[in-house]
Amino acid sequence: MNGEPREHHTFRLLPWTGSEGKPCYVLGDGAGYVSRMADGIESVQLGMAGDLLGHAADLLADRRVTGVELHFLASRLTESLRDVKRIAESRAMRWQDGGGEHP
Repeated sequence: MNGEPREHHTFRLLPWTGSEGKPCYVLGDGAGYVSRMADGIESVQLGMAGDLLGHAADLLADRRVTGVELHFLASRLTESLRDVKRIAESRAMRWQDGGGEHP
């Protein structure tokens, strides 16, 4: 209206949940403290997912692996996949909204 550029604010799905497992969001331009914290947590989660994949490959190549070890691996892979899925959904929402670069 006054010729000044308007800041673009968008909702971002955060990489953690609130009470009762409900999703958490932040509204902003992506440069605030909560967004930077979320970026850091996502980076850690993605790194851990990569490490877990390497561990899974090693464990599955071992013919002596036990059912308990496989159950533990499946549990950790499930948790990691949930985290990575949330990151992908968050980035897709921001990309579709035009709030950032393509993920």
